[in-house]
Amino acid sequence: MNYILVFIGGGLGSVLRFMMALLFGKTTLSLPIATLSSNIISCFIFGTLIYIYQEKNLIPDNYRHLIIIGICGGLSTFSTFSYETFELLKQGMTVWAIINIVVSCILCTSIFFMFAK
Repeated sequence: MNYILVFIGGGLGSVLRFMMALLFGKTTLSLPIATLSSNIISCFIFGTLIYIYQEKNLIPDNYRHLIIIGICGGLSTFSTFSYETFELLKQGMTVWAIINIVVSCILCTSIFFMFAK
């Protein structure tokens, strides 16, 4: 059953990620906003649910498989983050690549610190 929940969640997360790409695809910024937004939203969902699970023990394991592994796994995208950063470097946009790395890592990691005990 857990495989099915991860499969369904992964599909939902991937569709959400695709919608984010469509939503932010027309931006003129050099920073990959769609990927950054997807990763931040995924970390926020992940952090919130981990906090609720650890503090309140309110989330059944089935939902953790569906949402944390499935949806968050499909929504967040390290491979796209890496590729877009590589492309920025390849195009000589080193400052934007560094900004992308720093902002992504700091924001996403900070979200988990918000929910830490």
